[in-house]
Amino acid sequence: QVQLVESGGGLVQAGGSLRLSCAASGRTFSSYAMGWFRQAPGKEREFVAQINWSGGAIYYADSVKGRFTISRDNAKNTVYLQMNSLKPEDTAVYYCGSRPSAVSAKFDSWGQGTQVTVSS
Repeated sequence: QVQLVESGGGLVQAGGSLRLSCAASGRTFSSYAMGWFRQAPGKEREFVAQINWSGGAIYYADSVKGRFTISRDNAKNTVYLQMNSLKPEDTAVYYCGSRPSAVSAKFDSWGQGTQVTVSS
């Protein structure tokens, strides 16, 4: 089992930036990739970005492409989400998930989430 802890959320003005961190521990060797998801009040959980540990498989949701950048530090077992040009619609709880398989695009581990609030 992979244990995940998100951090870095907060309150920012529209147009500002935040960097989220997701620290992985436990059975990290069972993780193929890490992903960021978000959930706004009254909405379903939404995919944001994903990166595998070798860095060769990076994907972004259209809504964040060009504004967000996902990266990882293998030595620290940590994944980051750099968020620039933030908009009020980016307001949500952001979750980090672990994807165990290179074949099946399923994320089966989650952290507790970190709140991101963007004011207009």
